[in-house]
Amino acid sequence: MLGLDPKAARVTWTAAVTLLLLVTVYLIRGTLVVFAVALLFAYLLYPLVDLIGRRFSPKSRGPALALAYLIVLGGVTAIGIAIGSRVAMEAHQLVAHPPDVRGFLERMQFAHPAFSPLIDSAQGRIRDQLGELVSAAPQLSLRVLAASANLIDLIVIPILSFFILKDGREIRDSVLSMFRSAATRRETELAFRAIHELLLQYMRSLFFLCCTVLVVFSVVLSAMDVPYALLLSSIAFLCEFVPLMGPLTAAGVILVVSALSGYPHVLWIAGFLGVFRIAQDYVISPRLMSKGVELHPMLVILGVFGGAEIGGVAGVFLSVPLLALGRLVLLRVRETSAG
Repeated sequence: MLGLDPKAARVTWTAAVTLLLLVTVYLIRGTLVVFAVALLFAYLLYPLVDLIGRRFSPKSRGPALALAYLIVLGGVTAIGIAIGSRVAMEAHQLVAHPPDVRGFLERMQFAHPAFSPLIDSAQGRIRDQLGELVSAAPQLSLRVLAASANLIDLIVIPILSFFILKDGREIRDSVLSMFRSAATRRETELAFRAIHELLLQYMRSLFFLCCTVLVVFSVVLSAMDVPYALLLSSIAFLCEFVPLMGPLTAAGVILVVSALSGYPHVLWIAGFLGVFRIAQDYVISPRLMSKGVELHPMLVILGVFGGAEIGGVAGVFLSVPLLALGRLVLLRVRETSAG
């Protein structure tokens, strides 16, 4: 009656709803990032919860979850007692006796006179940066206080993970019951199962890779008598959770701290880091990660930078699993359309 095409109206309405949904997701992206991290943390605990849950009634997952959390807390406490004091001591030593940047540059200038202009320029830049840092100290302290408010997420994430592990199956069954068609319900169930296997495989492999970094770096750097070996290995362990940027950051920190601390064999450290990264990326990781997690390096780079723009460090951490999930969904849609 108003001259509107019903098909065009439906398309316009769908586009408007989709746009509204995307805007809403962007506005609440911080909350969604916290929930996504909690989901991945739940998948990290899932194998232990599933193993313990076999000894309890399937209807009551509460005792299994409580026991799993106690075991994880006990393990973290034991590791903290075993190496935490050493890491804290090395961190205290590093703060109390920071690397002598000026002395390092003077030694470089003495050993390589040809690079004197570059070294003088570097010293000037360092003085300028220190002046800017001193002038910006009040604003920096306010930013640190504002960022400390996010520490509440360290409490919220385990709580959310607890409820995800406790009620995840009931939530899945509730979603499946919304589909009246048996075929649609079956396809959705298969999609949920594929997503479950993908996230489980990803988190299990990622945790193993991070533990490999901690053990290998601790042994090798200690054997090479690198200053602050355990502290640097712990930093590398945490950075390994962040795709692409994490390992590069860890390698840079290790090389810079070693060089500024006067370690004479920095090139040996660089060689070790290069060999380990090749072995990690081309030998260990492909054997652990399923084919569903494999992504083109260019796509990973774009996802990492996009995740950093949207969610900071958490966005970088979530970029690879989100890209893998998107790839999985596209493959499922293609298979369904072909069928």
